[in-house]
Amino acid sequence: MPIVKRSKKWSWRSSPNTPSFTRASRRAYMASALLASWAGTYLDLYFVGKGLYTFPKRPFPSVFSIDIFFTVIVLPLGTVLFLAFMERLGRIGRAAAILSLSALISAFESKAEEVGWFIHTPEWSHWYSLVGYGVFLAMIWKCYRRFQRMD
Repeated sequence: MPIVKRSKKWSWRSSPNTPSFTRASRRAYMASALLASWAGTYLDLYFVGKGLYTFPKRPFPSVFSIDIFFTVIVLPLGTVLFLAFMERLGRIGRAAAILSLSALISAFESKAEEVGWFIHTPEWSHWYSLVGYGVFLAMIWKCYRRFQRMD
């Protein structure tokens, strides 16, 4: 004879802030990662085509004018980590995270330029990167939330 009955509302989730990885959630992650990869690829192609920056050290330089490793591997994986992190934050925390990550990525871009992974033209300002990454991250977050509501 059981002393304690399990509640019908019982679940494995430890708290409401812990994300569950349902089929809909996995689809939203995948769709967002693909969107980030696609958008990053086309943004790089646009800016390289305009001559605002180049990628001197990149895989398959005779085939691709952009760093395909970054857009196919780094952006999708970074997007999934970004989204998992963002799910755990409140509205103000998410805004602060987007601003902080934009600044961090912009600073990393400056360091990557020193190493030789980027070459920007003199017309380029790193403020463009800061604002651009902020808009990009906010767009990916909004699309992720929309993908979650689709199911």
